[in-house]
Amino acid sequence: MKKYLLLISTWLITYCYAYAQELKSPDEKFMMTFSLLKDGTPTYQLTYKGKPVVKESTLGLELKDDKQSLLHGFVVADTHRSTFDESWNPVWGEVKTIRNHYNEMAITLNQEATNRQIIVRFRLFNDGLGFRYEFPAQKNLTYFVIKEEKTQFAMTGDHTAFWIPGDYDTQEYDYTTSKLSEIRGLMAKAVTPNVSQTTFSPTGVQTSLMMKTAEGIYINLHEAALINYSCMHLNLDDKNMIFQSWLTPDATGDKGHMQAPCNSPWRTIIVSDDARDILASKMTYNLNEPTKIANTNWIKPVKYIGVWWEMITGKSTWAYTDQFPTVQLGVTDYSKAVPNGKHGANNANVKRYIDFAAENGFGAVLVEGWNIGWEDWFGNSKDYVFDFVTPYPDFDVKALQAYAAAKGVKIIMHHETSGSVRNYERHMDTAYKFMRANGYDAVKSGYVGNMLPRGEHHYSQWILNHYQYAIEKAAQYHIMVNAHEAVRPTGIARTYPNMIGNESARGTEYQAFGGNKPNHVTILPFTRLVGGPMDYTPGIFEMDISKMNPDNHSHVNSTLANQLALYLTMYSPLQMAADIPENYMRFKDAFQFIKDVAVDWDDSKYLEAEPGQYITVARKAKGTGQWFIGSVQGENSRTSTISLNFLEPGKKYAATIYADAKDAHYKTNPQAYTIRKVTVTNKSKLSQYCAPGGGYAISFAEEKK
Repeated sequence: MKKYLLLISTWLITYCYAYAQELKSPDEKFMMTFSLLKDGTPTYQLTYKGKPVVKESTLGLELKDDKQSLLHGFVVADTHRSTFDESWNPVWGEVKTIRNHYNEMAITLNQEATNRQIIVRFRLFNDGLGFRYEFPAQKNLTYFVIKEEKTQFAMTGDHTAFWIPGDYDTQEYDYTTSKLSEIRGLMAKAVTPNVSQTTFSPTGVQTSLMMKTAEGIYINLHEAALINYSCMHLNLDDKNMIFQSWLTPDATGDKGHMQAPCNSPWRTIIVSDDARDILASKMTYNLNEPTKIANTNWIKPVKYIGVWWEMITGKSTWAYTDQFPTVQLGVTDYSKAVPNGKHGANNANVKRYIDFAAENGFGAVLVEGWNIGWEDWFGNSKDYVFDFVTPYPDFDVKALQAYAAAKGVKIIMHHETSGSVRNYERHMDTAYKFMRANGYDAVKSGYVGNMLPRGEHHYSQWILNHYQYAIEKAAQYHIMVNAHEAVRPTGIARTYPNMIGNESARGTEYQAFGGNKPNHVTILPFTRLVGGPMDYTPGIFEMDISKMNPDNHSHVNSTLANQLALYLTMYSPLQMAADIPENYMRFKDAFQFIKDVAVDWDDSKYLEAEPGQYITVARKAKGTGQWFIGSVQGENSRTSTISLNFLEPGKKYAATIYADAKDAHYKTNPQAYTIRKVTVTNKSKLSQYCAPGGGYAISFAEEKK
């Protein structure tokens, strides 16, 4: 009898361990399998078209000062399945309508030893998997502190990865392309200097992480709906090729202070055997909540210019004077200061930009360095650094606003915080009221340098809550936000579409700080842009920075045609023509494309894509039906071959093609370009040469019969 009972017991243990719950995507190309290990550790695995893309990976969270944590000892208490299918219209975007279609499985897990409960919710789309942890209201899990999240992503091999170093404070790195096994050996070289940086591991990388398997499968790891949590990085076990989540700590070393009911962000895995599908995926947005802004009529995509590049290159300055070694707001008397003669945000110069914007159809002018304090703004851990309302003596707020308004141009506000978030929140309501009173409806905010409170990181939970607070507070004042140096976006712009731009990666400014790799812009859409648009600030026509500033010998690693293409490939509802007016006037024929190209779209077609090599996209302007194409090329030249079958049948179009000349090269001959016009239809095919670091741009105009 004892032997019989033992056999039954052994069979039950084996059965429970082997028992797995499966979830398929609506098109059945994906299958996710959930199971518990013998010790009650939750696991998942993912297959695509019958082949594994994520091997068995464990789930759970380690809690601070908690012997059991939320790692093992679980049993399945309940499983709820559902299907969801809707279409929604973004306020702005790459397409007019987005389909949100998934199958869901929510698994309730009881930890019997502690009488605690968590839910792991899986959503499987036709483009990948999202899952998150949920913590219901309960007696034995109320307030808790996360020591580390232990989510695994077990890879099936030594994939090629497009990565930047894991860092708690910056994403402003050039990408490295390597095998996963090579990350450790390349890390030291990949960590280039930044004004604020905190790396954590020789195999730690950031999301969004793009990979390609030897079999040609593209895998993207990221997160969605990063709210009241810390930013997730990935730490690689390079012996077993297993990534584990690695959260950003706060000043005390804790990685999340939680109060149930609550939940984690979604962990996302986008997969396809076609790289174009990764770029077209809207899964990250679909995992965010619908907009919480009832009236969005005030949110307007815009193409802008700015008093910015001349300061980035060193031609002019943010500071008004060189006289003050230190500044105390309310004490330092700027009326007695001697101007340095190089201050960019002066009345005459700003009017010149306003005139240029009005003459060329730009909706706005960004002005940096308009407010007092720039003489002493960085590197001193200074709390009360700016007040965001007091202009320099040579910047007349009222007069310039009236001048711009008379010409149909907006001025974009600039709020640099120097990382002092307490100071920004101290002044935020006053600053936003000041903006509304003076005709500003958009702000570029910045978080350069180490954060205050001291010890906090750019991507820790408390600081992320500040970024979210700024977005929500701005929405109350009908203000659009373009945050620089903040955390990389995770689709939150669906919920708060007034977040019309972010930097959060190595942008064009680094072309004046030594240069970006020529393939940089062929990787960013696969990584940084997965979570939302980037204010990349394209449109540089003069690649030799020494012509702007003889002391700056940087070079823009791009051809002029490549710069035009960026307006299509680097999607954003906020696009800057970043160069100075004089340089655009030298190349008026090429500048015409920047004047013509739209910033908001009804449709987008990714025609060619390979991370690190090339991207070609066609977009249909919202409301006008006009099509544009942009194609960017990496380090090597090639011939792009595309079909124009997206054009409307039965119609003829005049295509204006802005392309690299035969002898163009990003380093040696970047301004060599050609412009030609041809008549095309939806049956036409195009073959176009792309130089190293080059590309092409096309505008289409319907020919009238």
